[in-house]
Formats: sequence, structure tokens, C-alpha cells
Amino acid sequence: MRKNIRSRAEKAGNLPGTLVHLGEQKMEQALVMAVDYNESHYSKRQIGDVADLTMVKDVQTHTWVTVAGLHDVAVIEAIGQFFGIHPLLLEDILNTDQRPKLEQYDDYVYLILKALTLGENGRIQPEQISIVLGKTFVLTFEEQEDDTFQALRQRLENEQSRLRRQGVDYLAYSLLDVVVDNYFVILENLGDRIEDLEDDLITNANRDTLEEIQHLKRELLYLRRTVWPLREVIGALQRGESDLFDQGTLIYLRDVYEHTIQVIDTLETYRDIVSGLLDIYLSGLSNKLNEVMKVLTVISTIFIPITFVTSLYGMNFAYMPELHWRWGYWTVWGVVLITAVSMILFFRHKKWL
Repeated sequence: MRKNIRSRAEKAGNLPGTLVHLGEQKMEQALVMAVDYNESHYSKRQIGDVADLTMVKDVQTHTWVTVAGLHDVAVIEAIGQFFGIHPLLLEDILNTDQRPKLEQYDDYVYLILKALTLGENGRIQPEQISIVLGKTFVLTFEEQEDDTFQALRQRLENEQSRLRRQGVDYLAYSLLDVVVDNYFVILENLGDRIEDLEDDLITNANRDTLEEIQHLKRELLYLRRTVWPLREVIGALQRGESDLFDQGTLIYLRDVYEHTIQVIDTLETYRDIVSGLLDIYLSGLSNKLNEVMKVLTVISTIFIPITFVTSLYGMNFAYMPELHWRWGYWTVWGVVLITAVSMILFFRHKKWL
């Protein structure tokens, strides 16, 4: 959060539409791939120069251009100029701290999504994905090259795939669907971690357990900030507010909207459970403290009469009655032991021990 604040502060004072990359550089060099397809044609090529896009920008086919790596401002600007993208939209693409949103222009629609994957350490790795949907093209801008849409690319290679028979609006829906489906993978992982935490709280709760609970709360909060705006975005699309989506595609968008609602409901359930786990941890900690205090109190109570007896015979009077008695020492020991044993038995009878 602090890094994002500093990045925005550095950009303060620039003119609106000034292209500055805000975020972490995740690739050494930007990679541009273009897929040109229709029902009977498919071609894929890497774009070294933006001018090469003229070979795939054809009204008879559909074009999907993927840009991996947002740090190269010159590449983003050149692609924006080639497809006639507004500078303010390009500015949002370069800022990786955006919330999911939808913006509609005359000839295209702009979407911002948050794709979530699991890192090697099992933690959630977010990535901002920007989608620009035109009449014959789809542009996707990703922070890094990964396998998020690999299955989608393989489906495009299949001549029998519905993607090849549908327009670019169906491709945009499919991108949304992949992102939302990955949320269920994240939720499954979070569910397993919550179950493990519940077991730890019962058997061996410690400071690491508390740290894991706090980390889960932060992750769930981030997920909530990610999914709630996305519900509004998909809701606006499935209501048919954009002319770029056909009526047939709107049916599929409604399905994605329902999935988003399921994700939100699960998130709210998990948030309640994790909040309950924190209460359980604090209650368990309090119970442990109470147990310790009870043991110490019992020990102190047992020693109170013993201390009284020993202190009584520790007084330095010359004429104490039992002072010169032959069995006085052992008698005091007997009184002390009988008192201690009697109190222990009494405490166990009361179930205080």
C-alpha cells in the first residue's frame, strides 16, 4: 500500500493522460502476441513492431492481441495509437493499483480485472488484467506472461471450438469466465487453510496460529475488495448496456454473474469463520491463563495454613509450651502434611483440581 502511495505521489502534477507505469516490473521485456482467427482460419505470431499488427487487423477475421509486461510505456502507447485508444484509458492500464471497473466508449469497452493465482508458498498472487473490446478485436494487457489464459488459447486452436464460431464478444466473456473460475481455486485453498487452523486451535494454538489468522483476514479483505466491484462490472454487462455484446453472449455473462455471487457468498462465510477463529484463539488464551492462575491459587491456598504453623513455631519466645517437647518437630510435620493432604482432597472433591 505504501509503495502505491509513493508511486502516485511521484506522478502528482502531471497532465491527465500522461503515461507512467505504476507498479512492479515483472518482466525484463514486454511481449506482444497476436492471434487472428475466424471459423476457418487461425494464425498466431509474435509482434516485434506494432506496425506488424496491420497484417492481422482485418475486418473479415477476429484479432486477439496480448501484451505481457506493462513497464514498456512506448509499446503500450504505440498499441493505443494503432487501435485508437484514449490516453486516459492507457493511463489506467499502466496503473496496476486499479479496482475492477467498466468504462464504455463509442467504439470499444474497457474492463479492469484482478486475476488471482497461488504462489509457490501457497499465498495469493494478484495480477491486474486490462481488456479492451472492440468490434473486431480484443486487447489484453497483463503484468507478466503466465498460464492464466493458456487453456483459452488451446481452445482457439481447435476448429470445432465455439470460440472460433463466435465473435470477439464471446472471447471477452471467456476471459472473464477464466478469471472468475480461478477465484474458486483460491477459495478452495483458503477453505483448506481455515480447516487446518481450526485443528491447530484445538490441539496446539501458538503465536504462529495468530499470525496465520491475521494473514487470512488480510487476504479475505483483499478478495472482497476485488470481487465486489467485479460484480457490478459483470452486472452492467449482462444487462446489455453495451452494444458490443450480442444477446447470445449475454446469457453466458449471466452465468458468470451468478458465479461471482457464489464467490461473494463464500467469501462472507469465510470472513465470519476467520473472525470466529480469532475469538476462539483469544478465548483459548484466556482459558489457559485462567488455568495457570487456578493452579497457582490452589498452591498458594495450600501453603497458607502451612505457613501459619511454621511461622507460629518460628517465634523467638523463651517459654513456648511445645518448644522443648521431644516429639514436637515430627508433630508439626504431621500437622503440615495432614493439612496439605486434606486440602488437596477437598479441592479434588469440589473439582477444582
